[in-house]
Amino acid sequence: MACERLPVMPLPFHLVTLTHATWDQALACARSLGPDALPELRLDLFPGAEPGELVRALGGRCLATCRRRSEGGRWPDEDEAGRMAHLLKAVAAGPAWVDLEWDLRVPAALQAARPGVGLLRSVHVAPGVFDLDERLAALPEGDAFKWVGWAGRLGDGGHLRPALARARDRGIALSAFLMGPKGLATRALQAAWGGAFTYAAPDDGPAAAPGQLPLATLRAWRCADLPRNCGLCGVIGDPVLHSRGPAFHNPRFQEAGQNLLYVPLLCGEAAEATEALEALGILGLSITAPLKLSLPRALGLEGPLNTLWRQGPDAPWNGANTDAEALGQVLSHLAPGPVLLLGGGGVGRTSRQVLEAAGRPVLQASRQAPASPAAVATFGPVGVVQATSLGMNPDDLVPFPDLLEAALPSARWAVEWIYKEDTAFVAWARNAGLALVPGASLFEAQAEAQSRRFIADCGRAG
Repeated sequence: MACERLPVMPLPFHLVTLTHATWDQALACARSLGPDALPELRLDLFPGAEPGELVRALGGRCLATCRRRSEGGRWPDEDEAGRMAHLLKAVAAGPAWVDLEWDLRVPAALQAARPGVGLLRSVHVAPGVFDLDERLAALPEGDAFKWVGWAGRLGDGGHLRPALARARDRGIALSAFLMGPKGLATRALQAAWGGAFTYAAPDDGPAAAPGQLPLATLRAWRCADLPRNCGLCGVIGDPVLHSRGPAFHNPRFQEAGQNLLYVPLLCGEAAEATEALEALGILGLSITAPLKLSLPRALGLEGPLNTLWRQGPDAPWNGANTDAEALGQVLSHLAPGPVLLLGGGGVGRTSRQVLEAAGRPVLQASRQAPASPAAVATFGPVGVVQATSLGMNPDDLVPFPDLLEAALPSARWAVEWIYKEDTAFVAWARNAGLALVPGASLFEAQAEAQSRRFIADCGRAG
């Protein structure tokens, strides 16, 4: 009598790629995952191990994959026969799922293991290729499907939204996302757009592909539970991947019961940014360098601005400068008098407007408009505002050290705009014994003002 085969185990939303340096580390991670996450056993990352032993060590609860080098893996492309034999050894041990490339025939050994072993069909397309609609029209045999492209522009994710929604309506278990830092939003928004699952990096290991988010981040953002009407907000500029914004705004959105998600949106050009606003249906933005002047101008608004929001995809944009609001609050608690302002970009322009509105004399110094130490000493600044980009990188030096030295005899306080605790300017101010307003304090104040606007208006759109 033929034995009855077990049904396919449903795929959980999170597939966690085991990228650890050792198998012991990978195994410990896999065993710690909850029911909402399935380990992806990348056989190409553990080439010296026997595939069946790895599958059995996981109790069969895994997605077995063996990725070619041309698709981001480590298995040589020229050894396709060896790769397939390696994968089928894992199949013989009974994994819950196995990944087989979209265009390959299903081997007899894998066919014999079905339906107890779920079949995930995957394809990695070349940059600039968006053929998801065509592929969905002619699906190969499989239980779930993964389509992976590359985000060359921030708005490229807009190509995927309609197809994902149609797949969900047809009951197709599909994940379609874009690799690269500009594709990060497509990974986080899978559930909202119609995707059935997404890939995550282990919390104790490196990402398997560019743009892959840690499991803890996806869980904290509640990506698995995002509804169809989820609105997208984010911080836009370059660089932004380090931003504190998601950790600040997402908990506030959740506490307010708003269907909003806030993510980093890497983009340094206004034209690309305006394209992405519509392609991704973005409702709210925190703007950072280099877009504080150019992006508002492209939307017909007067800058510099650090905040944009609207009530819906077709509604007009509103703009504000919560940086200015935050600095104004800070200045009300600092000793009055003349101020040395370092930096001539968007933050420098905002700072000067706020200082002058408060009736404080300003001496501004930048690379384009330098000042001399003698002029600073004569000016006798009571405060120093650091509005340059120096401090973003760990090895950045203190800006304009000769001018800071000249300001020391009269200076009583300092303000740092960079949202880090350990910049060279912060160290200088502390060593000088000045009252210090660090960038983190300014961030909290301006971000709180942003969150209020996003929740009041963008949340209404959701």
